Amino acid sequence: MPLAHFDGALAVVTGAGSGIGRATALALAGNGASVIAADIDLAAAERTIVRAKTVGAGGTAYEVDVADAAAMETFAAEVKEAHRVPDIVVNNAGIALAGSFLDTGLDDWDRIMGVNLWGVIHGSRLFGRQMRDRVHALPNKPDKPNLGGHIVNIASAAAYSPWRAMPAYCTTKAAVLMLSECLRAELAGSRIGVTAVCPGFVSTDIVRNGIYAEGDIRSAERLRQRGQKAIRLRNYPPEKVAERVVNAIIKNKPVVPVNFEGHLLHALSRVSPAALRLLAKIPTPQG
Repeated sequence: MPLAHFDGALAVVTGAGSGIGRATALALAGNGASVIAADIDLAAAERTIVRAKTVGAGGTAYEVDVADAAAMETFAAEVKEAHRVPDIVVNNAGIALAGSFLDTGLDDWDRIMGVNLWGVIHGSRLFGRQMRDRVHALPNKPDKPNLGGHIVNIASAAAYSPWRAMPAYCTTKAAVLMLSECLRAELAGSRIGVTAVCPGFVSTDIVRNGIYAEGDIRSAERLRQRGQKAIRLRNYPPEKVAERVVNAIIKNKPVVPVNFEGHLLHALSRVSPAALRLLAKIPTPQG
């Protein structure tokens, strides 16, 4: 069974300095959890903790690059030593990369794979092992079974909806979704839940900070501005995604599409994959 109450729980959230990560950290803190806010930008993580103290128990900020295997090993060990084994882990850190497959260089692939996929692998592997070992190290009582914890991996509606303009991003998010499904099956016997959360457009800085693999600087800036405009028009706050994350942990849901387009694309992926393939062919607007 998943954790149903967060009072006294320890939650690790990566990419917690802004966007969905910050909103999730604050939502968990507001529900009673102590939060470990991890981000490559330490100052941003510290700001999250300052806000977490106003809504709940607060927590601790850490600077870590989720793509760095050694850094993540050190981070996981420090969390266990300075605090304890976490009850909740939210692998949220992610970046966006736009551009055709043939124009996406190996350096760009390494960068997006490092953050979007390897970051999730590192967090799931290191903390998942800690959770599993804790369960099997403690005596289990039939009337009060040990709760192993819960891992949430932030994927995207792009995990099940291909698009010619973002093959690298879609690929990493599809891998996160499948990893989550496999890990859920593996860890179920240890009473550890695993959820893949798949939002559509959300009001975060991921587009503004994204990478553009093709075209000149002006073309990249036009794409960035269009993306930011679409995000503003959609106006879906990260706090609503955080609400779905909290609910997913409580109910131990396997896959959670978020917002209208997230649900629509998920439904199409199940009932009409051919329709998604047609949508994937739509080119990026020019001019």
